[in-house]
Amino acid sequence: MKLRPFQQVDVFTDQAYRGNPLAVVLDGEGISTEAMQEFTNWTNLSEATFLLPPTPEGRAAGADYRVRIFCPGRELPFAGHPTLGSCHAWLGAGGQPQTPGRVVQECGVGLVPLRQDGARLAFAAPERLRSGPLDEADVALIARGLGVPRSDILHHAWCDNGPKWRGVMLKSAEQVLALRPDSAILAGLDIGVVGPRGKVGVIGADTSREDIAFEVRAFFPGNAGLAEDPVTGSLNAALAQWLIGAGLAPTSYIASQGTALGRAGRVHVHQEGADIWIGGHSVTCVQGEVLL
Repeated sequence: MKLRPFQQVDVFTDQAYRGNPLAVVLDGEGISTEAMQEFTNWTNLSEATFLLPPTPEGRAAGADYRVRIFCPGRELPFAGHPTLGSCHAWLGAGGQPQTPGRVVQECGVGLVPLRQDGARLAFAAPERLRSGPLDEADVALIARGLGVPRSDILHHAWCDNGPKWRGVMLKSAEQVLALRPDSAILAGLDIGVVGPRGKVGVIGADTSREDIAFEVRAFFPGNAGLAEDPVTGSLNAALAQWLIGAGLAPTSYIASQGTALGRAGRVHVHQEGADIWIGGHSVTCVQGEVLL
């Protein structure tokens, strides 16, 4: 074990302690998978990441660094807020991308490009591993678990880009915020719920809150049943691909997440050609060394 550079970063917010925190170990070389998982569990955060040099194949393809992403109990091939937070920490520690203004991350799903978008970083949403509508049995189960009538789920789709999110759209942001899901019914499922602000079908009609188009909540299996993620990049990436592709959202919008947990997460979505970019601010809250 040795002391390694470490940062704790708050992601998808420009206000410290109002987003989704991430533990970033900036030197992951020589740490076993078991030790990475043990440390992640110890942090009691939704994710921790470990930065490594790219593989020879990744470097040849333009990767600037490699990241391994862990959540409590398992390793993830991709996750959104760890992607932005890791890149923020890497740049803050002096990382120099091969191409100015563009960073290429290597992770379990392959190469993920990032770019600077003003004061924000944004990543290109990776291709969904599974898409299309959910099975009706799943939709009925999710409705029961969320405590809403089946008819209130207006649309649904697989949003699997590593985490196996099942996405459902409810009638309104207010209905999303009022949810009190049943952990026994939804045990073992990753559920993403989205609701439009303003009138159904008039995306962004309510401009009273920073032009926010959608409210998002993310529920996943936790150590004590069902947990809620404050702000979720992977889910918002897959939701954007689904909603924009289905004509349910404009090509640029802002989603709010974490409101029910007292956070102020903001996810900036923008489509350019075939790519959908998922952006947000990050703030370094803790910086130092960790023994690993």
